[in-house]
Amino acid sequence: MGTRSRVAVMHGEVCKSVYCHYDGYLEYTGEILQKHFNSAEANRLVAMGDNSGVKETVEEMNFYKDRGEDGVDFSVAHSFEEFLEQVDGCWGEWYYVMQDGTWYVGNLYERDSRHYRKLVPLSESMALLPVREAA
Repeated sequence: MGTRSRVAVMHGEVCKSVYCHYDGYLEYTGEILQKHFNSAEANRLVAMGDNSGVKETVEEMNFYKDRGEDGVDFSVAHSFEEFLEQVDGCWGEWYYVMQDGTWYVGNLYERDSRHYRKLVPLSESMALLPVREAA
């Protein structure tokens, strides 16, 4: 079962985003975006369209248009509220937004007052995660 998410770049109030089917939770997608995707790479990821899930590089990702699917280009929202409707419309749980060189995170879990329908700096949320031991 996938943890759906949207990954976005925001320029002013305009938000371009793509659907990501798998592993959208903070400990996976959030960590990869924080470690491997600067502003230029975030724009590149979004330009490629909807995908199966975020990987460490754009080249490793499975984009739906590469499979010949139609209607999988990025979506455009003209406000944060419209973007949240897009997240909800794809049954998204988490969302990640690159804005002015900084990653932000939020989710649609009402029980998570820290992230619910907000833009929280991803670095702050990552700092609160339990430290994982190396395998």
